[in-house]
Amino acid sequence: MAMPVQARERLLAAAEDLFYAEGIRAVGVERILSVSGVGRASFYRHFPGKDDLVVAVLRARDVRWRAWLAERVEAHGGGPLAVFDALAERFAREDFRGCAFINTMVESADPDSAAHRVAAEHKAAVADYVRGLLAGDGVADPDALARRFVLLMDGAIVTALRERTPEAAGRAREVAEALLAAARR
Repeated sequence: MAMPVQARERLLAAAEDLFYAEGIRAVGVERILSVSGVGRASFYRHFPGKDDLVVAVLRARDVRWRAWLAERVEAHGGGPLAVFDALAERFAREDFRGCAFINTMVESADPDSAAHRVAAEHKAAVADYVRGLLAGDGVADPDALARRFVLLMDGAIVTALRERTPEAAGRAREVAEALLAAARR
């Protein structure tokens, strides 16, 4: 009974690595099967099609990424500005290729597609997490400020990808710090 779970996990791991490195559209099922070592019949036992695999990959990545963010924010002092310190760490990684969820939204421009919806749910969950950090910090309107923080986070992600440097997180943090100071006045 363990073999199907192993096959499913191998499919998810291979697909996640390939989708993140090369893009969802660029990677076909044949390539995922080849890299994962899973047969076609086993693939279709676990996933009705590639779109279902994409959704499963995104859901699993969402859980892991948000857990990582919370852990790194706590390691950087737990305040709302620590999200930018966490992002700087991520941007410094050799394999950094932007945000898998932003990348998905760009590739799946149809907002009604399942992948686009999962990516949007991830972004909403991140915004809610940031709102919670800001509310815990005593900010009067944490919803409005969280939207601005997430805008800065997303902008930093894209800039870090373009510039190939973690410095974008520091610049975004400076802007966020000014916004936070103004919100406290």
